[in-house]
This record gives sequence, C-alpha cells and structure tokens, in this order.
Amino acid sequence: MSNVYLSWFTTDEYFPFYIQYGRHEEDTSFHKHVDFSELVIVLNGHATHVVNHEESFIKKGNVFVINGGTPHAYKDPYDFKICNIMYKAEMLKLAGPDLRTLNGYQALFVLEPFYRSINSYKSKLNMPMVSLEYVSSLITAMIKEYDEKLHGYQTMLASKFMELVVYLSRHYDNQEKGVDSLMHLANAISYIEDHYREQVTLEEIAAKSDISVRHLNRIFRAYYLTTPIAYIQRLRLEQACTLLKQTNRSITEISYECGFNDSNYLTRQFKKMYGMSPKAFRKQQQL
Repeated sequence: MSNVYLSWFTTDEYFPFYIQYGRHEEDTSFHKHVDFSELVIVLNGHATHVVNHEESFIKKGNVFVINGGTPHAYKDPYDFKICNIMYKAEMLKLAGPDLRTLNGYQALFVLEPFYRSINSYKSKLNMPMVSLEYVSSLITAMIKEYDEKLHGYQTMLASKFMELVVYLSRHYDNQEKGVDSLMHLANAISYIEDHYREQVTLEEIAAKSDISVRHLNRIFRAYYLTTPIAYIQRLRLEQACTLLKQTNRSITEISYECGFNDSNYLTRQFKKMYGMSPKAFRKQQQL
C-alpha cells in the first residue's frame, strides 16, 4: 500500500486545496491519503470501491468522503469518471454553525468518513440526475478557477467549495436514509450543536433523535468512542476558549453563556481539559 500526500498535487502551503477530474481505465493501487481528505463525486460509469478491504459498488451520482489514513482503491472500472476534491480538514472550519446543525453535513462530512476509517461502511450519497447536473456545472466552474488562477481565485474557490458542501449536505438530508443508526446520530449531533449552551438532557436529545437514551449512548460510543455528555462538555469548553480569546467578558458570564452552572465548575473542567485555569488561558493568549 502506498502513501499519498497533498504536496504531490499542490505546493501552495497557504491554500491546501486541489481539484481535478479523474478517469480510471484500470484498477488503482491500494493507497491512503496521509495528510488530506478527499471528496469524491462519481460523474459517469461505475466501479468497485475497496475500503479497508471491503468492497462496494459505486456508480454515477454517488458522493462520498475519504478521510486521511483510510486505505482504499478502485477496481473493475467501466467508463468511470470522477471529480476529486482534495482538502485539509481545517477548510471545513469555514462551515458556519447553521451548517453544523444540518444532519446531512454531519453524516456526509463528519460521521461517514470517520466511521469508514475504522470499520466497513458502504453508505453514500446518491444524487438524482438533475442535481448531478448542477453539481457538474459547479465543478466545471471550480476547475476553471483553479486552472486560470486569476486574482482572488482562492477566495472564489473556497466560496464555491462551501457552496458545494452545503448543496450536498442538503441532499443527503433529503435522500432516503439507508443506515438508521448513522442518521439517528446525525440528528443527535445536530441537536447538540444547536442546544449545547442550554441545560439539555439525554432524554431530550434521545427524543429529538427518535431513539432511547440507551441506544443514544450505544451509537455515540460506536461512532465517536465517547458519551453524549462528554461530547457536550467538549463543545462547551471549546466555546469557552473562543470567548476567552475574542471577548473581555468575565469568567462568570462566559460560564453561563457556554452552558456551565457556575464559574467554579467551568474552571475545574477547564483545568482538567487544558491544564490551566480560564484566567491563565486568557492571559497566555494576550501575551
């Protein structure tokens, strides 16, 4: 198995992004992407996709994401044309909080590639023809921008990439869901992302996801290797870090805004996670 690096395609350290058409007339070697993720859109034909030695049939209209470190290959291609979009994970940080609460985004760009990296996972987005035509036109515009590299092309490409991410996420949300557990988890993640600042309970999250609390805990451990409560705690602490860096609000104000009952509890959890108090963290950032 070979390793593939993003630097093979682009040496621009400030814009870690590459887009191309790919035609595969023969089997490809088993490989993994060391330092980037890949969004794959099947534009024509079909092939067998091998991921972690598990095979699945892919065809025109299929869309999926392969995270770095996930071994995969294509075999038995027939009139097979794809678009490869290679990007560093941090590019998805451009996604706003409204997108992160969309089930389709969580499923397609977060949960599927994560679970695919550790287990056999064959689910994928299946685009209808009219939607694929729109995606194809967007890809054409993106490749034109990338090839011509006019002033502002990086901003334009980042914008079009996020447009594509939103469009695909909406479609994933609307398609018939093939794997209930994944979409239950996506529902849970979306609800948590939208309500973690509140005193949300496991019962509320489970009810919004249409599953039991027991099943909620089970699928969280299966997909995220953690508990819903630990996930909520992490989001709250990350938000506290952001507010400590970007605002002058008091520790007490930040604790309540992030969903903690009091500032002492925030301080204890913050020290446990980051090894310092919120006050010391803020001082370090200012220096």
